[in-house]
Amino acid sequence: MEMENQNSTVTHFVFLGFSNEPLIQTFLFITFLLIYLITLMGNIIIMMIIRGKSSLHGPMYFFLSHLSFIDICFSSVTVPKLLANVCGNWRISYNGCITQLFFIFLLGTVEVFVLAAMAYDRYAAICKPLHYVQIMNQAFCRKLVGGAWVIAFTHASANTIPAMKLVFCGPNIIKHFSCELPSLLALSCSETFLNSVTFFISAVILISFSLFLILWSYFNIVSSVLKIHSAEARRKTFSTCSSHLIVVILYFSTGCLRNMRTNSASSIVMEEYFSIQYTISTPMLNPIIYSLKTKEVMEAIKKLIRSKIVTIHFWEDICKNENPKINEDYIEGRLNLVIGVHAVSLLGFPSLACPPVCL
Repeated sequence: MEMENQNSTVTHFVFLGFSNEPLIQTFLFITFLLIYLITLMGNIIIMMIIRGKSSLHGPMYFFLSHLSFIDICFSSVTVPKLLANVCGNWRISYNGCITQLFFIFLLGTVEVFVLAAMAYDRYAAICKPLHYVQIMNQAFCRKLVGGAWVIAFTHASANTIPAMKLVFCGPNIIKHFSCELPSLLALSCSETFLNSVTFFISAVILISFSLFLILWSYFNIVSSVLKIHSAEARRKTFSTCSSHLIVVILYFSTGCLRNMRTNSASSIVMEEYFSIQYTISTPMLNPIIYSLKTKEVMEAIKKLIRSKIVTIHFWEDICKNENPKINEDYIEGRLNLVIGVHAVSLLGFPSLACPPVCL
């Protein structure tokens, strides 16, 4: 679809780079590439584990798998172009900028509502345990996710379509690393009042509604947990919500602060910092947080690693003309061997840590 604005003299935009120093550019490229790869690997592993393990097919993990998918897409909207930018290609076409703007709105809004749905799921599990299965049935969970995508598409369209009518006469330097609406409004030479009002009202409504649902859910959760007499039971109940709460705080705090523009000289640097946090760092941290804080996910990851280690050493033994019997002693022995090899390597004897491989 052709999106060129015939009234604009600007056909492309130029991002404000982080630095022109080659060493700093190399460091940033490696850093952002590692973050992106960790984001992809972590979220794909979460999705695979949830899909492959029947005990993780409950509502909470249904939402978690969708959150992982959103994080992969969200990161992929900004990071690949950011990597190209760090390499010196700071230009982005008008069409590319508008497309990136649309998907930032779309995916950012979907994530907000999926986090709200996850909060409601925790409320139903803790405050309505006897009716949890009936409340959070499969059809209702799908309606929540489907509704989140419909609302997000509407929100993205309501802000992107008016942005396509803006006139850009120059300069065309975006003081940011991605095409976000506040940065584009600052460059337009046409009236932006309607765009600003639409952006502000829609953001306030969506964020207020989702935050209200999250805060209402946690208020009821805290009220219910405080009625539990056992301290250990209270701790275990709170632990089921800790990962979600950490992700909510990270996402909402950095996302809101990104859009609180100031006139100070450091505002551009702070905007970039907060944008990196919620568009790049948070998608990487989400699978790590949920893996460390959710016992079921952590156990599934351990079993996956355990099975891979045993499979590798089983074929090594076959290659050595041995006939291993897979039992608890075999598994335990192989795991201890792997731990010992890594311990020797860490002590500074890499040659001892590399036993001959059967060819």
